[in-house]
Amino acid sequence: MRDKTQANSAAPGDGLVRAGAIVFFVGAVATLVTVAPLFLGTTPFPTYMFGLSMLMGVGFAVAGAGVLRSAAAGRRQARAAGAVSGQLSEQ
Repeated sequence: MRDKTQANSAAPGDGLVRAGAIVFFVGAVATLVTVAPLFLGTTPFPTYMFGLSMLMGVGFAVAGAGVLRSAAAGRRQARAAGAVSGQLSEQ
């Protein structure tokens, strides 16, 4: 059982997924704040707020990169395990 992944161990890409989720959340809040004056009939926010709304896409891309990194690490680990089991079966 020691070869199994522990529940509290961090896999490659986990940090990117967490960071991407945080950036996405900040972008979502910025989007809500930017769109609110359009519905409330007040003066719109400055242009840079629309730029902050783009953080949603950036966060999504960062989280996607983390998922891809995690998948690549899983493939490498599976190949290594297959190579070890192949060497053991030859003996």
